[in-house]
Amino acid sequence: MKAVMCVRHGPAEQLVVQDLPDPVPGPGEVVVDVAAVGLNFFDTLIIRDLYQHKPPLPFSPGAEFSGYVSALGEGVDSLRIGDRVAGYMTSGAAREKVVVKAQTLAPVPDDLDLVRAAG
Repeated sequence: MKAVMCVRHGPAEQLVVQDLPDPVPGPGEVVVDVAAVGLNFFDTLIIRDLYQHKPPLPFSPGAEFSGYVSALGEGVDSLRIGDRVAGYMTSGAAREKVVVKAQTLAPVPDDLDLVRAAG
């Protein structure tokens, strides 16, 4: 999968796209195929190392996301493959797939655009 990565601190122009292995869900987790990511002002601060949240390099920015459930970890019975969902993570959403705890996701109604649901 492709991911937008911050490999060194600086302006947005220094972000790169890298190939990463597809995530595998653990117990209680799901994989979401990301359709949209909300990028915020604090993301511009994080990539420049000017924010209190300082993920170790390299990292993927982005906190808010929406998309489709594509894999279920053991014990997940509240969601199904193909469900439209939105979620939030501290960072790491600017990638094609994310793995998150199932209980952190919210359903997205069919009449709500996934871009709007992401932020």
